Parts: sequence; structure tokens; C-alpha cells
Amino acid sequence: MPRSCVPARAFALLNTTSEVTSITKCRHTLGSQSWRAFSASTKRRQILDVSTLNNRIVPHYQQTKTASLLALHWPEPPRNILLMPKLHAPHVTVSAVEFAKHIHNNYPGLNLVFESHVAQSIHQDLPFPIYSAAPVDAPALYADKIDLVTTMGGDGTILRAASLFSSHFSVPPILAFSMGTLGFLGEWKFDEYKRAFRECYMSGCSVSTEDLGDPHTRAATTTAIDGLPDPEGWDSVRGNGKCMGLNRTSKILLRNRLRVGIYDSEGHNINEHILPTSTAEPSLGLEGEPVLAPQSSTPGTAGKRGGNSPYLHAINEVSIDRGSHPHLAIIDIYVNGHFLTEAVADGILISTPTGSTAYSLSAGGSIVHPLVKSLLITPISPRSLSFRPLVLPLHTKVVLRLSKRNRGRELPVSIDGKRRLGVTIGMEVRVEGEKLERTEDGWKGGVPCVIRASSKNDSEGFGEDDDSWVGGLNGLLKFNYPFGSGS
Repeated sequence: MPRSCVPARAFALLNTTSEVTSITKCRHTLGSQSWRAFSASTKRRQILDVSTLNNRIVPHYQQTKTASLLALHWPEPPRNILLMPKLHAPHVTVSAVEFAKHIHNNYPGLNLVFESHVAQSIHQDLPFPIYSAAPVDAPALYADKIDLVTTMGGDGTILRAASLFSSHFSVPPILAFSMGTLGFLGEWKFDEYKRAFRECYMSGCSVSTEDLGDPHTRAATTTAIDGLPDPEGWDSVRGNGKCMGLNRTSKILLRNRLRVGIYDSEGHNINEHILPTSTAEPSLGLEGEPVLAPQSSTPGTAGKRGGNSPYLHAINEVSIDRGSHPHLAIIDIYVNGHFLTEAVADGILISTPTGSTAYSLSAGGSIVHPLVKSLLITPISPRSLSFRPLVLPLHTKVVLRLSKRNRGRELPVSIDGKRRLGVTIGMEVRVEGEKLERTEDGWKGGVPCVIRASSKNDSEGFGEDDDSWVGGLNGLLKFNYPFGSGS
């Protein structure tokens, strides 16, 4: 049947929102156009290229009057969602399929994106197209295209998500569901996914709940295409998709990152030589996995919207250790250009407040609240008992330089456990806290994490800052848990 039977814009709309393969009925009369509902065959299970999606929508983060957390405001509804389930966990994959179907059925116009190896294993279970990218292109494309990241797993899955944007200033908001081993950073239980996603998606919506429920308003917000509803507006959300109002927004915690540069003995930055540590990393791919054809890019243009950075960023820590060598590592530490000490230890950690409950905690470091703008220096099993952990201001510049007394060995440097490189005598690891900058396009820097609202009636708002953090210390880390007590 020719396209002329269908109004052009209506055909384009239907053709882009579903895989229409057959048209059963069409009615066209002189002087007016009318059409009946289309019946479509089963949608093909396809993996489409992320590069065809619209560019990223950058949300606004507004300071609140009563709390240190920021308020999430979308200038328009988010469209491209990166869904990252925990790897090698079949039960999480099943939940990811359930979540994806819910999003597709209740949020028309949203595009679901998966890492290439995940997309290959999951797309046959989804009766609608999904999006992915070749591993070599993924970091730059995700920085340009992704509006929101949703993780389903533990803290490792959140680190995996953050590492995709480790070379960019701007990171999309991360909505984390705790489905892993510990999940100290995960804010939501999976059985709350409908509420959690709705609150995040609708955050800052400028249409009131009452207006969305009013049939006259709904009629006024449809498009001019023969009464077709606009599939890209907040009012198109089905079921419980109602705006929370301008004063009810999701809360955002901007987690500080470390800015890391590795330099050779001649002072040249060699960050480009740092490699992922696992085949699960998108930039390596998996053996035998079919991937999309790599896209060529002009130098300096990749990740332009995301703010491509000459540095790498760590949300947890940077570590340098003795590796498999039997002798202790000898590392000179400089703080703001001043020699601090020669560390003789198994290694040294430079951590963020977020990372203070990770490797640093196991090494005897302090626990630091994520809103405290700081970085930590923690020795790993030092020879001297007087070498204690330090907490320094976020803007402090720390340099780790391999001492000439290090016996010529190559020591491994790890960034969030995801990227690794060997360094030798004369090479330096330069670390400083990433600055959080407020620009015309919104906040740059940090990793914005969607935080649960306080469960208490707190008129002053202080509970919002530490409700989940305190709960994590008590419930997950068993902070000051008495010996001999029952579970």
C-alpha cells in the first residue's frame, strides 16, 4: 500500500516508534484525511546503532535550601537510557528483561541502550529494538547520547558504569538498584523499580499532577497529527506516570572523583596506554562476540558534548602496589609540591570519600562522608607503624613517584580496579580532586547519583543528607557491631 494513504507525519511517527511491517486498513477521502488503527506484525528483535539516537539531554541540578543534596530537574523528558545489569548473574538478567519491558510498555519514546556483550545475550528476550555500540566507539557515543544510566547489581556495577565516562567531565545521572553482594552505593531495592524510575523520570516536570489527570489538558497536549498523542512528552506516560510537581524532585548526590594522570620519566602523559583489566570491559569486548562496525572519528571530536578530558577519573581510588614482587614498594609522596615522606609499604591508596568504604577501609583508612570534599592517602601494610592515613582537602595535588631505591621493578597502578598500567623508576602518578563546576550547561564534574528521599519527617532537611549513608554503615558494614550479639 503506498505511503500516500497515510498522513506523512503520522507514518513517520509510527515507523520510528515501532517496526511496522504490514498495514491492513487505510481510508482516504477527498477533501479530508482519516485513518484507522494499524495492525503490525511482531516487532523484530533488533540491535540498532546508538549513533542514530538524538544527542544527550543534560539535566539541571539545583541547590536546595535545606539540604546539601541537589534537586534533579529535566528540561525535557529523558529519551536514551543505558541499562547495565550485573554480569554473569542470570537472575539479574531476568530482572533486567522485566525492567526493560516495563519501560517500553509504559514510557513511549524511550530508547533502551545496552553494552554490546549484554545486548547480544538479551535482545532475543525483548520484542522490540534495543541499541548498542561497538566497544571501540562506546565511551564517546555514550557520553554524547545517554541521558540516564540505570544499574542493576552491586557496587562493582556502579563502578563499571562510572568507568564508561572516566575520560569525560560530564556523567549522566545514575539510578542504582542494589542486586549485588554488598551494594553499599546502591540506593534502591529492585522491587521498588516502578516507583524509583517514575520519580527520576518525572523529576522537575513542569506539568502538575492534576493537569495530567484532566481530560481537557490531555486533549490540549496532543499533537496536531490527527489527534495522535506526542510520544516524547511527559503526558504520554501510561499508568502511574504522573508528575510530582516542581517542588518534588529526585535528590542528587554528586560524588567527587579523582583526576589522574600518569607521566613517564620525561614528563609526558601516557594515560592512553592504560588498559582495562577485564574482558568484561566494553573497550575490549568478549571473544567471539559480534559487534557493530567501528565508526571513524576525527581526533579531538570524540565525546565533544561529554567534555573529553586529558585525564582519567576515579570514583573510588587510585592504587600503586608491589604486585607479585616479594619486596616492599618504595614510593616518594609529594603534597602540593612538597616532599611528604618516602613510603615503604605494600602500596599506597589515594581515595575519594566514596572510596573510603572500599579498599581504603580494608587498609585501615578513615570512613569519610561523601559530602565532605576531600581525598585520602592510605598506606597498605606500611613498614612503619607511625605512617597513619591522612585526609586532605579535595584540591590537594598529590604526586606518587617511584623511588630510585625501588630496585628497578615495575609496579602496577590501578584506577578503580578497572584500568591498569605498570610504572617504573622516574615515572609519576599525579592525583588531585576533580573540581565541581557550575556552567551554563549545568554542573560538570562528579558522578551524579539518584538518592532515596529521607524516610523521616525532617522539616529542616538534614536527614536527606545522611539517611541512606547512616543506614549503610549500620546495616551493611555493621559499624561498631558488638561481639557476641545475635543477628
